[in-house]
Amino acid sequence: MAKKQDRRVRRTHQLLRRALFELIQEKGFEALSVQNIIDRANVGRATFYAHFDNKEDLLVSGFEDLRTALKERQREALSRGRGPEERVLAFSQEMFTHAEEHRVLFRAMVGRKSGAVVQRMIHRLLVELVREEVKAMTSGNDAKTIPAEAQVQFVAGGFFGLLMWWMDGPMRLSVADVNALFRRLALAALDPAPRLEAHRRKGKAR
Repeated sequence: MAKKQDRRVRRTHQLLRRALFELIQEKGFEALSVQNIIDRANVGRATFYAHFDNKEDLLVSGFEDLRTALKERQREALSRGRGPEERVLAFSQEMFTHAEEHRVLFRAMVGRKSGAVVQRMIHRLLVELVREEVKAMTSGNDAKTIPAEAQVQFVAGGFFGLLMWWMDGPMRLSVADVNALFRRLALAALDPAPRLEAHRRKGKAR
């Protein structure tokens, strides 16, 4: 019975998210109402509010799969014993790939008609991911000439700006090329190699 109910819940969520994303492409997020969504999904208002508080709550749920994939990619990379060039900011390739695979939807979501809500959501996700990277790179004994949070905001903001430029700009770089460009810029800003090398020397000294 529980499994049947779980399947029903998943199906309801899928219907509502599909309706949301279709309507975002047609009208933009800001112009949508809950009524528009439930009409398109063909579900009742009571059913919608049994699962979500509002359209923003539904939108957040739609990002969970992406967030999970990026976090998993990040965990895998940070657990490897390879060089910092491969481990640091490893989630970036996944993010660019996702944006490319859903380019029309992504452009609609972050465009003018969708307003600042979606942009803030993506930016918060990037800040969260970059913060984990900076935290993994540093320790309490590091002498910080630049505040860690300043690095977080700089790199996350740069990623977001580059992503928007890539999606809307005239240059059609491949996923591999734009990811390489981001990593070149971001790694220079974070400069993790000296710090990680210092950590290795400390470890050997012990």
